[in-house]
Amino acid sequence: MFRRGVGRGAATVVVAVGCLVLVACGMPVTSAPGQAAAPSPGQVVVAYYGDSYTRGTGASSPERRWSTIVARERGWWEFNPSIDGLGYVNNRELVGGDDLVEQIVQHEPAPDVVIVTMGLNDNFSMPARDDEIEAAIDADLRRFRDELPDARLVVVEPFWHTDERPDSVEQVIGWVEAAAADVDAEYIAGASRWLEGHPEWMAADGIHPNDDGYAEVARRMDEELERLGL
Repeated sequence: MFRRGVGRGAATVVVAVGCLVLVACGMPVTSAPGQAAAPSPGQVVVAYYGDSYTRGTGASSPERRWSTIVARERGWWEFNPSIDGLGYVNNRELVGGDDLVEQIVQHEPAPDVVIVTMGLNDNFSMPARDDEIEAAIDADLRRFRDELPDARLVVVEPFWHTDERPDSVEQVIGWVEAAAADVDAEYIAGASRWLEGHPEWMAADGIHPNDDGYAEVARRMDEELERLGL
């Protein structure tokens, strides 16, 4: 049984290799601030597979990131190992044996909901690695479906961070949507434009949302999850 909430309110260009390595070496806040060390009996466990936009980079504190707002308002227990700079292929070697997909499918207790928001960073490897990116999207989503067959798998259109959109953005979006359909995942469209036209929603780095931007992402995500009955 899923508890519906009334939540309202990346992926990143790699701007500093040292920072990226630091994050990949164990800095992510994998659980929501203030939540219990383990879910209570019957509590919905949500796992997020994402990058800096799901980790909450740019927010004033982790509790202001959209993932935690959405989970808190629904009474969900959050597992969020998202990492700055990560993509379906980008920077996966920095995670190594701690790969996020592995962390999620091996998590105890098993997630009831998996929300996938990956893809922004893979644009920076296009077109050189296009075949590899498409294959990796298929492989990751297939693994979630095969190893967590009882979980609600929700795949979100990859976020984007500027009003200017290279051709690769639509290409990656198309691959993600097709792969989601192939594994019968639920799909949320339009997320790449949720921040479009609102520079006031961006942090000082010009790349990530600020608190207001994350509140808007949470509001839009809440609407879409309610549409899906979550």
